[in-house]
Amino acid sequence: MKFLGRLLGFSIVLCVVGVGCNDGGCEGTGCSGGEAGGDGSTGPTEITLQVEDFIAGLSKPWDIAWLPNGTVLVTERTGQLNIYLDGADEAPLTIPLTDVIAAGEGGLMGLDVDPQFASNGYIYLCTTSAAGAEDDVRVVRLRLRRPDGDAVEGREDIVTGIPYRASGPAGRHSGCRPRFGPDGFLWVGTGDAAFGTTPQANDSLGGKVLRVDRDGAAAPDNPSGFLWYSKGHRNIQGMAFRSDGIRMSAEHGPDVDDEVNPLVQGNFGWDPTPGAYNESVPMTDLARYPDAVEAAWSSGSPTLAVSGADFVEGPQWGSWNGALMVATLKAQHLHVLFVDSEGVVTGELRAIEDQGRLRTPRQGPDGLLYITTDGDSGTGRVLQVTPIAAPRGPSGRVFGDNPG
Repeated sequence: MKFLGRLLGFSIVLCVVGVGCNDGGCEGTGCSGGEAGGDGSTGPTEITLQVEDFIAGLSKPWDIAWLPNGTVLVTERTGQLNIYLDGADEAPLTIPLTDVIAAGEGGLMGLDVDPQFASNGYIYLCTTSAAGAEDDVRVVRLRLRRPDGDAVEGREDIVTGIPYRASGPAGRHSGCRPRFGPDGFLWVGTGDAAFGTTPQANDSLGGKVLRVDRDGAAAPDNPSGFLWYSKGHRNIQGMAFRSDGIRMSAEHGPDVDDEVNPLVQGNFGWDPTPGAYNESVPMTDLARYPDAVEAAWSSGSPTLAVSGADFVEGPQWGSWNGALMVATLKAQHLHVLFVDSEGVVTGELRAIEDQGRLRTPRQGPDGLLYITTDGDSGTGRVLQVTPIAAPRGPSGRVFGDNPG
């Protein structure tokens, strides 16, 4: 299935929330266009998205990554790692992880490839697991045969003991997103497992951003030698790094205030106590934690159920270059946030509103955007999203459009 979808169902001039529009298009941060049109005229860049199926027939695809040679990897929450040795159009090599607990929000989740895969063969997975004395969420390092990843040569569970909720309902707030940062460390966003004391407890790995090396040891400048870099989080599902140093996470709020946060040290103020799990407290509780790090963006009410996030970069994205793409589950669209060089969100809009629940967006090595959907029982897909940018002339018409 292939179609050319225009954002919000019609051709738009890129005017986003918080950005002013005038008769000639839009002005302000987030509106700067691409290169001049063929006749030398300039104007803001309109972006349309070509959306097509890249992989189909999946069950709860959670994350996607690429080996250096272009081999595609996809996790399914039901417990399978799919390795597309012969391309995305062919049946994958499927690696089952037999200790995965696929229940509720838990299962085989986040995935990342080591930047040094060519020399070490490592990939990293987040999973709910029955491998230990107690069920938990853990970060697993697999060593794949190089260069294609056509066999598993070893496994090491480098971070264990992230809390897991076994009942009421099972798997709630399991997180769990790993991403390598430009600093060479593995950053892992975790969930609080819906336990009230978890996010603020220094001795718990739940409700945290972990920052560890390849063996699971704490990064040397983490607070007090902890595995975590920041605390006071609810359920992080998105982690993203931009080439200019901006880094952000996305996490679920309770009834209000999903958040996109800067990835910095500190306490982010989620403390669902007193009580077993008190969700009536603010997402960022400045009354109890005056120094809490405030969100770069919050949804207010209603929440969107934000999930994965990634920055898109490159000239092919026109005036969207550097925007943060955030998948939403409940709201069923791609939420586009425009973020300036200081990490301030200057505008937002919605895109891809006709593909159901979206789990994870990730820019591929070809510069396109790939998005896993949340379909189960063979209805899950990976979408390939191609930006099509056209500069606008003085009349406001897109060059190449049929004026009729």
